[in-house]
Amino acid sequence: MPRQYPIEKVRDIGIIAHIDAGKTTVTERVLFYTGLTHKIGEVHEGDTVMDWMEQERERGITITSAATTCFWVPTYAARTHADLDTDQRRKTFEHRINLIDTPGHIDFTVEVKRSLRVLDGAVVVFDGVAGVEPQSETNWRYADEYGVPRICFVNKLDRMGASFEKSLASIRERLTPHAIALQWPIGIEESFKGVIDLLTRKAYAFEGEHGERITEIPIPDDLKNIVAKERHELVEKIAETDDRLLRTYLEGNEPTLEELKGALRKATLAVKLVPVFCGSALKNKGVQFILDAVVDYLPSPSDLPPVKGINSQTHAEEERKPSDDESLAALAFKIAADPFVGSLTYFRVYSGVLKRGSYILNATKGEQERVGRIVRMHANHREEAEEICAGDLGALVGLKNTTTGDSLVDPEHPIILERIIFPEPVISIRIEPKTKADQEKMGLALHRLAEEDPTFRVSGDLETGETIIAGMGELHLEIIVDRMKREFGVEGSVGRPQVAYKETVKGKGDAEGKYIRQSGGRGQYGHVKLKVEPLPRGTGFEFVDEIKGGAIPQEFITPIEKGVREAMEKGVMAGYPMTDVKVTLYDGSYHEVDSSEFAFKIAGSIALQEASKQAKLVMLEPVMKVQVIVPENFLGDVTGDLNSRRAKITAMGERVNVRVVDALVPLSEMFGYVTNLRSMTQGRGSFTMEFSHYEEVPNNIAQLIIEGKKK
Repeated sequence: MPRQYPIEKVRDIGIIAHIDAGKTTVTERVLFYTGLTHKIGEVHEGDTVMDWMEQERERGITITSAATTCFWVPTYAARTHADLDTDQRRKTFEHRINLIDTPGHIDFTVEVKRSLRVLDGAVVVFDGVAGVEPQSETNWRYADEYGVPRICFVNKLDRMGASFEKSLASIRERLTPHAIALQWPIGIEESFKGVIDLLTRKAYAFEGEHGERITEIPIPDDLKNIVAKERHELVEKIAETDDRLLRTYLEGNEPTLEELKGALRKATLAVKLVPVFCGSALKNKGVQFILDAVVDYLPSPSDLPPVKGINSQTHAEEERKPSDDESLAALAFKIAADPFVGSLTYFRVYSGVLKRGSYILNATKGEQERVGRIVRMHANHREEAEEICAGDLGALVGLKNTTTGDSLVDPEHPIILERIIFPEPVISIRIEPKTKADQEKMGLALHRLAEEDPTFRVSGDLETGETIIAGMGELHLEIIVDRMKREFGVEGSVGRPQVAYKETVKGKGDAEGKYIRQSGGRGQYGHVKLKVEPLPRGTGFEFVDEIKGGAIPQEFITPIEKGVREAMEKGVMAGYPMTDVKVTLYDGSYHEVDSSEFAFKIAGSIALQEASKQAKLVMLEPVMKVQVIVPENFLGDVTGDLNSRRAKITAMGERVNVRVVDALVPLSEMFGYVTNLRSMTQGRGSFTMEFSHYEEVPNNIAQLIIEGKKK
């Protein structure tokens, strides 16, 4: 079956931003203007299409990334080719846009990370009053990590205190010096009424109930000088990215509009420039131009280099071009439990075609699966599909063993694509079912939710027999418990939140571990010598085998590593997992008859504990990046309170009528902060918090933690 849309006319994009910058409002306008919905959903009214979960509508925030597909004929094409009938215009200019609306709250950062892994471009939304906020920086970093080209939209310019210039300056200062304004607002705050396109030097006003009529108006006199200055800067920046244009420009000739747009597209795809647009999604101003920019400046799958992976049979690196004629290579980026169809596996096809009824190989797990139903997702609604071509997104119903990050490929040409690496949980709570009858149901519900969310972990405490759930923050775990109740009908009682401390070593240690048991008949013999030393923070664990001359046979090396890993999981100092440690196995001995895998596993565990005790054990705690926004007259109280919480204040800034304090604070000091802040500021203060890094716990506090754990 020939594909409906050529690959050049497909765009896979995500909308990302800090919480409350207006992502979902922008997405709802996109659905309205592209004709996918006939009524605009509003976050404050709880009737949005993309925020479909009950928890999202109640709280007015996005929790899970929602995918949809819409179609767009660029505004300029619609205007300049008005002589063509609608059908001809559609066939000639219509683009398919696969869109993912992601959460802004840091607790659901996994959704942003996995979406950016499979998207080709991003629209980054900023609040026109606040400019760059903490989560904007985190999301920007993820986009840099995956090399995702992006455009910016400075939203909410109708709000009191909004400033396009300040927001643009904060993007240049905190995110990238390569941000360039493509538009300039006409009016600001309540007088914001339109935008000026700096490339074409044309001004537009938005009219009609939903801003659907775009009318060209003269550039206001008071803005003519600004437009001339900003345009000069814009043309210069674009010309600098292209040698031929730069020569033309330096010779005193201005490049044509087509040349400028072509060079800007190339520079945006190479992440050398980031175009910035402006508007107010809530007031229906500027969103159509964002859709035009997605078509003009963000990549189609065919603009991207071939995807690389490792052949699971030969272990050689291979490439797959973004073409339907190549063999199939797709990546599962999200698993979702659907109340109607069971498990849904969201995937992105990088090459080839995924067809209904065919067999595919999960190359990561080495298992074959049959493709039953394929669906295209529109938020929580599904549309059946026969096949999904290269560059497109879809979902598979009922795959048995696929998890997030698995590669789904042609069994004849197995390739494993790069996996997605997720952050570790920083907070845990104990949970137990309200009734004995719910015990089994709770286990099943938690297992299903953990399959969906790689930053959510479930484990059992062997000493107490309790179930422990861990996640990215209090809200994250609150939503998990709420979903368990609503979707699986299981109520759970939860304990107090606990910080996910870790242990590590500061120095070097060297020890041996012996496990020797003699009891009539075959005994047990394992003897291991190993060294431990610290690794840079955030590295994890490294095991090095330096056994020479067969002192320990090869088949016992893996059990030793397993014993070391298990001992690290249990911790040595206070029962918290160890991290950032390099373990080198350098010597040992074995017995021809009595040595076994079990004996060496225990010997490895004993040696690790002994070596760690020599190597100066310390505890690590998660430190959070906190931003507090308070009225000026409460600033002293708030900074004093932060200092009492072991905070390091990193910056203080001003916004209209409020002060902004940036600080690094240990997570253990932040429980219950929201109540404190409200009482200190008469309910007018607010804060955001996200994980920053792990840091050593001061000795006196580490002692208290260890004693508390023993109790």
